[in-house]
Amino acid sequence: MRKCFLFCLTLLLAIGCQAQENREQQQSQRHVGGPCEGCEAIHEHGGRTLSPSDTLPGFGQQGQNLKVTGTIYQSDGKTPAAGVILYLYHTDETGIYPTKGDEKGWGKRHGYMRGWVKTGPDGRYTFYTIKPESYPSRTEPAHIHVTVKEPDKNEYYLDDFLFEGDPLLTQQELASRPNRGGSGIVTLRKENGMLVAERDIILGQNIPDYD
Repeated sequence: MRKCFLFCLTLLLAIGCQAQENREQQQSQRHVGGPCEGCEAIHEHGGRTLSPSDTLPGFGQQGQNLKVTGTIYQSDGKTPAAGVILYLYHTDETGIYPTKGDEKGWGKRHGYMRGWVKTGPDGRYTFYTIKPESYPSRTEPAHIHVTVKEPDKNEYYLDDFLFEGDPLLTQQELASRPNRGGSGIVTLRKENGMLVAERDIILGQNIPDYD
């Protein structure tokens, strides 16, 4: 009888553990944010240890130096979010995505002006780069593409960084922004000889299928 009881108890525990594992797998597989072409580039950091700060190629060597910084908050808009990876890429001072010819993966399209950070307990992030310019066709305002990856969710894109005062930033463009993660419109200011763009991000804000 005792052996039968122990067997049944073990079986129930195993079933419970399997159910929990299945729930966790379903949670990890749940897709938020909708389609996201190129978002997998957030994983192309080569396995290096990420920190809350990254310096992109070109900083201090060409164009206008730019510091992109802010705090990432959880969906309540108050609690700093730790362990969040942020990936961004942008054009150079001529409006193109520059390549060196040896890029792999999405680097072939995104160019080498891209970087990755991972937030600490305070949720802060900082990129040192150069100010991008609009495409040579002048069809869109200058912008910085940004993707986010939370520890328990798939990667998804946020609204681009756009610069207040850009002559190509029309009212129509402003009205079309979904404000994914909050507004991406930033005001540039000068600090220690460089431009500074500050933007706080709220995870899940205006993101489809986000709980």
